[in-house]
Amino acid sequence: GIRQKRKFPQKVMVWLGVCSKGVSPLVIFENGTVNHERYIKEVLPIALKFGNDTFGNDWTFQQDGAKPHTHAKSQEWCAEHFPSFIGANDWPPNSPDLNPLDYCI
Repeated sequence: GIRQKRKFPQKVMVWLGVCSKGVSPLVIFENGTVNHERYIKEVLPIALKFGNDTFGNDWTFQQDGAKPHTHAKSQEWCAEHFPSFIGANDWPPNSPDLNPLDYCI
């Protein structure tokens, strides 16, 4: 038979931090795209608070190579605020063993 499909299905983008002690609060983006400005304003402060509340001042923030993550202003914000941060230039572009959530979920 013929299967109908919506031309423009509803989309929702989410961000979630994962660590050895659990998961961060979920950030839901119901409309629009996430550029570096939204990422800095809506995600990074939540990641910072979750990390500090969970680990104190002894933890490292790691992210994948998504464009909002690797933008110069995002990298600068992370370097200034997180206790330890692995920058885009110090992270391999394609590594399943270092980014398991990108390859296993």
